[in-house]
Amino acid sequence: MKLNSKYFDSIRVAPKRAAEAASEEKHPQCQWKGCGRPAPYRAPKGRGHDGEYYCFCVDHVREYNAAYNYFDGMSDAEVVDFQKDAMTGHRPTWKVGANSWAHGTNARQSGASGNAAAGFRPHDPHGLFAERARQARDAPVAERRVLKPIERKSLEALHLPETASKAEIKARFKELVKRHHPDSNGGDTRSADTLREIIQAYNYLKKAGLV
Repeated sequence: MKLNSKYFDSIRVAPKRAAEAASEEKHPQCQWKGCGRPAPYRAPKGRGHDGEYYCFCVDHVREYNAAYNYFDGMSDAEVVDFQKDAMTGHRPTWKVGANSWAHGTNARQSGASGNAAAGFRPHDPHGLFAERARQARDAPVAERRVLKPIERKSLEALHLPETASKAEIKARFKELVKRHHPDSNGGDTRSADTLREIIQAYNYLKKAGLV
């Protein structure tokens, strides 16, 4: 913009005194003794006064911060403990492999005694945990057994899963004997071979105690 432009004369700059007056109205006075300048900066009052602040001007807030000591009045041992707890956000910690129940923290927080904590039960409004526990108790031993290769092969010969019960093995044996008996297949030799394999598998399962 040219200095002799008609627009240049229309620009008005607020005087310095007006700006200072506006600053004084916007900010409180500095709380440093003997200073009455505007105080737009806050400084914490210190330990034990969380959330409380002083209001200072820029010069005095710098001076205050340079001499500020949060640990003023604490012993060396207290300072070390504070710094150690600060690493975990001042939250309780436990050794690896332990939890709050092992240390009784949750029992204390809930107001329960040691005996009550030992008998703690989770909130289960729909009975989901109780149903799973009942299924685990009622699960037949056959479902958890470990089979030998020949036992597994014998069950496969009878077209049965590894979890088959004694009643299921007997019923399937009777069914297969009736189906593959030579009299039911017109003397077919292939049926006789299959029948022999079924009988051998059944006898082995019976000898192994699975029937």
